[in-house]
Amino acid sequence: MSEGSNFEDLEVWQRSKLLAIEICVLLRDCRDYGFRDQITRSAISVPSNISEGAERSGRAEFRQFLGYAKGSAGELRTQIIIAGELGYVTAEKSERMVTECRELSRMLWGLIRSMS
Repeated sequence: MSEGSNFEDLEVWQRSKLLAIEICVLLRDCRDYGFRDQITRSAISVPSNISEGAERSGRAEFRQFLGYAKGSAGELRTQIIIAGELGYVTAEKSERMVTECRELSRMLWGLIRSMS
């Protein structure tokens, strides 16, 4: 990122942070502890990788971490689908969160391409 800019200003970071918070709150009482741990780690990984990459020293490293964030978004999308099929979240919430993950992936890809 350019000097003086903040990753907090990136819409993709803001939206992925909100999704991570939603998932953590939604599944805080889930008794499938292994699943809950995995999905919350994936959710938190998306905005965390964006911020870590933005704080690195160069564009190449930032792009690399955006790629990690995109991978985590795909992993999260799969886990949300599974959560819906297991009944841990409603079908409506699952569909909405999957749609948001797809949009985050598109946004990340666009940001990656813009840095080439």
